[in-house]
Amino acid sequence: MTQGQGSTVDGVLRRSARRTPARLALEYGERTWTYEELDDAVSRAASLLRDEGLAPGDRVAAYGHNSDAYLIAFLACARAGLVHVPVNHHLTGDDLAYLVRQSGSALVLSDPDLAGRLPDGVRVLPLRDAGDCLLTRLPRAAPYAGPEPRSEDLVQLLYTSGTTALPKGAMMTHRALVHAYLSAITALDLSAGDRPVHALPLYHSAQMHVFLLPSLAVGATNIVLDAPDGDRLFDLIESGRVDSLFAPPTVWIGLVGRPDFAARDLDGLRKAYYGASAMPVPVLERLRERLPKLAFYNCYGQSEIGPLATVLGPDEHEGRLGSCGRTVLFVDARVVDEHGADVPDGTPGEIVYRSPQLCEGYWDKPEETAEAFRDGWFRSGDLAVRDADGYFTIVDRVKDVIDSGGVLVASRQVEDALYTHESVAEAAVIGLPDERWVEAVTAVVVRRGEVTEEQLIDHVKERLAPFKAPKRVLFVDELPRNASGKILKRALRERFGG
Repeated sequence: MTQGQGSTVDGVLRRSARRTPARLALEYGERTWTYEELDDAVSRAASLLRDEGLAPGDRVAAYGHNSDAYLIAFLACARAGLVHVPVNHHLTGDDLAYLVRQSGSALVLSDPDLAGRLPDGVRVLPLRDAGDCLLTRLPRAAPYAGPEPRSEDLVQLLYTSGTTALPKGAMMTHRALVHAYLSAITALDLSAGDRPVHALPLYHSAQMHVFLLPSLAVGATNIVLDAPDGDRLFDLIESGRVDSLFAPPTVWIGLVGRPDFAARDLDGLRKAYYGASAMPVPVLERLRERLPKLAFYNCYGQSEIGPLATVLGPDEHEGRLGSCGRTVLFVDARVVDEHGADVPDGTPGEIVYRSPQLCEGYWDKPEETAEAFRDGWFRSGDLAVRDADGYFTIVDRVKDVIDSGGVLVASRQVEDALYTHESVAEAAVIGLPDERWVEAVTAVVVRRGEVTEEQLIDHVKERLAPFKAPKRVLFVDELPRNASGKILKRALRERFGG
């Protein structure tokens, strides 16, 4: 085998397997894998993929639910020098066809129940749950003996969520992701003694690259679930099998709202990670009150940076519940104006990054790449404030700030005010076209009790300047979200803006 140069994504697992071969690495359903068994499965799966006629640099799409097979396939692509393309398993029709076509994927690894949605003419290899699939072929395959990838080679096209435009494939190298793993390990205090559960989609960068791969790197024992089912999560915590959990605010809101939240024994949970979108401060306060010994970590970033950029640690929350923390080990960040000049601390501006964790650009989109990377810095599109101690607070997406009568209103501030009302389960604040105000501050609310539009408007006015209060409150049964739990405000503007 030709030895690769530098550190690679699959090398993270290989080193753990050599260090602790007999330790339990992964549990999914009834199947368990030691580190040695998991590394051997990855090696055999890499051979299978190369036997399919794939060459280094070929793209391989993955269209499946959470499973051990999904993880093995990703690491096998990495070991064989292929470029993995994770696809949201909720996508269908034109959205699905766009990702397969735009990435130029030569093969799609798919769960059998999803394969029928794929475009005609696509080569498909079942991941699992079929007589002839990746998992059942493993015992017959030889360990991989081909050339290893280099650290600068592409390993994944990580498509953005597409909340404002068509998704773009962030070109991630082995080098970028390995740097991101080390940043996550140090900032999130990950260790071999952790017992994490991974319940969010593995096709999403946060669960895979901030938690599962770094946890494998340190030698932890990992449980993968199909979805963040509250009953299953609470059972695992009560049994002592799980002591750390990552979830976006939408999942934490759901857990807090469960009737049994106050009654279940959740003291075994040691670490709680949240991110992907802003956590409403009132929700975080309720969690901290219920579980005072639980260590909370706020994780902020985006797909293009691996995706971790800043962390607010457990000992930093007091007095900073709205902050997303300080930059992680390999990230440098600034807050700039529209011309790229630094703004003073305490002044809102766009947060920009420079880091070895960053993507190389967007796949086959040179204009978008040039727009995002200017003067050596990546433009995030997020509006932030930095304080004198280096802590960042995300105010809003640049495109989500509302121009109401010539005054700029940050939607997150209004949302936090709404969440202090006991009858508000979820809230999203958007600007809608208005003849008088240009954009009218509009709240879209999911209720958990009886409350009127007038009552919520008055509630916000008691906490914020009157001009920031919603002009309208619209009630809905649920808010639209993407796979990472981010609310799709574009969809709300399209729905109610007409």
